[in-house]
Amino acid sequence: MTIHRRQILAGLGAVTLLSFGGFPAVARATTPKSTPKSLKLVNLHTGERFHGEFFEKDYLPDAIAELKHVLRDFRTGDAHDMDPRLYDWMASLHKRLGGGEFSIISGYRSPATNRMLRATSSGVAKKSKHMEGRAIDLRMAGVELADIRKMAMADRRGGVGFYPKSDFVHIDTGRPRSW
Repeated sequence: MTIHRRQILAGLGAVTLLSFGGFPAVARATTPKSTPKSLKLVNLHTGERFHGEFFEKDYLPDAIAELKHVLRDFRTGDAHDMDPRLYDWMASLHKRLGGGEFSIISGYRSPATNRMLRATSSGVAKKSKHMEGRAIDLRMAGVELADIRKMAMADRRGGVGFYPKSDFVHIDTGRPRSW
């Protein structure tokens, strides 16, 4: 029996896939399971803060619930599950930017709030990822916006929007792109 190169490559691919636990899940952590992750952030509209770990071998339910509350739509009070990959990305940025506190301009945004903002601004997307819990607008005191943008773009984890006049960087877990 002759083994062809394609069969060997297919077999190696299957072994590799199985060694990583099968096909990747959308909410799977982006770093090894043993790496704790933490964040420091403040919602600028409510003054509420989250300082602490949200992942230690798995996502910590109480911390995730607290983040959901802090990142809710402050106009309506509506909260929405946020994409855990967004927290992972923010934790990576947080660590590399020196561990300061993120200032959050916008986390979850309800459809009603999104419609209201679209009526008053041309920069709000009709199908904003904020409404899916997949986007955050942020900045960090003492860190240049351009540096946050550059680092986020280099990660290629999702969308990165640069709004220097409004003093924030937008990150989302959509396809990698920038504006």
